[in-house]
Amino acid sequence: MAKEAMIRARIEPELKERAEMVFNKLGLSTTEAITLFYRQVELRRGLPFPVELPSEETIRTFEETDRGENLIRHKDADAMFTKLGI
Repeated sequence: MAKEAMIRARIEPELKERAEMVFNKLGLSTTEAITLFYRQVELRRGLPFPVELPSEETIRTFEETDRGENLIRHKDADAMFTKLGI
């Protein structure tokens, strides 16, 4: 089928740049990534990922960490995994 339909959207330039860097690492053009997204919407008859509002606990956690509260810092990933028992 011929590709004749066009999509136009405004998006934050920084978000566009970061997303296109990911597409590039995956070997996809922006057009291919959008087409992949549309195909998945078609196949699943909905968004191909869960979309939900955060819980009250998640909102509180975001607010606390945004204020720099209740953060646990580690010198590296190994220290963090040790603390988590992983």
